[in-house]
Amino acid sequence: MKDYLKKFPDSFLELKNIRSLAVIAMLLALRVVLGIFANGTLALFGNAVKLSGAFLPIAVAGAMFGPFPAALVGALGDVISFIFAPTGTYFPGFTLCGLLTGLIYGFALYKTDVTLPRVIIAWAINTLLVETFLTAYWLYLLYSAGSGKAYSAWLLSRVISQAVKCVPEIMLIFGAGRLVNLLQKHLLKT
Repeated sequence: MKDYLKKFPDSFLELKNIRSLAVIAMLLALRVVLGIFANGTLALFGNAVKLSGAFLPIAVAGAMFGPFPAALVGALGDVISFIFAPTGTYFPGFTLCGLLTGLIYGFALYKTDVTLPRVIIAWAINTLLVETFLTAYWLYLLYSAGSGKAYSAWLLSRVISQAVKCVPEIMLIFGAGRLVNLLQKHLLKT
């Protein structure tokens, strides 16, 4: 537990390095672009499944720089995406989701070997807490509170959506995380 708590101040210090800041800014830009342009919708079982790669730069920032920069990429990515391509009214709950996603991936993947079990655990925690329960609650508040549609309907929709995206997201995070590990080992040698 002590090692996990040490990751936060260590990741905050990553912001002192100008090269780290440049890479974090590029990951933020990629998060914004993927958040705006790489969205597709797939209809399965009567539910709309939103396909997006916006999670990947957040996870990579978590693996490379830790929870604090990854949380910045997640939260600022949501705000900047909304500024450039607003879809309705701004809702800070989704910004909180981006921040929490960054924290989860940062704590799970920073300064460790990115292994498949570690990625699966981080993805499962993020999926259960953020992408399923919390996002379903935000959607319920935004679209159903007072209209009669139950929270459980939004929850079921989120469970189906996450089940469809499970394997591709885990494999993308694992592949990107392994690449980050290889790059960091190579850069430490030079």
